[in-house]
Amino acid sequence: MKRSFVIAGVALVALGGCAKDVSDLEQYIGEVHARGGGRIEPLPQIKPYETFVYSASDMRSPFMPAIEDRPTTTSASSIRPDQARAREFLEQFPLDTLRMVGTINLSGSDYALVKTSDGLLHRVRVGNHMGQSEGRVIEISDSEIKLIEIISDGLGGYIERPAAVALSD
Repeated sequence: MKRSFVIAGVALVALGGCAKDVSDLEQYIGEVHARGGGRIEPLPQIKPYETFVYSASDMRSPFMPAIEDRPTTTSASSIRPDQARAREFLEQFPLDTLRMVGTINLSGSDYALVKTSDGLLHRVRVGNHMGQSEGRVIEISDSEIKLIEIISDGLGGYIERPAAVALSD
């Protein structure tokens, strides 16, 4: 019962807004027509597009070395990874996943403490290998481990690249 009164009240209010007196609307439309139209600026003149012709396509790319500068043979360097050497445990980890956490001195030998990504702690000394790029430890200090990695030069040869593992906080 109460619900029907609410519905009837809403319908009465809605129908009350539907009046036939639209004289104020007609008066406003008349005022707008009496004002007249304003002046519209003409469209700007569109200049035709001039196409660009790239005329240097047959020239050498500035991002490539000159032909005479490009090495065409493999380097005859004596730098090569030692395939016969037994791999050490830390060589299975990428170098950026190994963390130096400290140093110790045992019987006069300096060791660096290295933590792997799985949380295991290992000690390394000068001459040990670590990382997946044939990294050989050449120096251990209190703040970092310095290595020399042997990487491919892209021409069939190898080059040495310095690397370091810094002490983590």
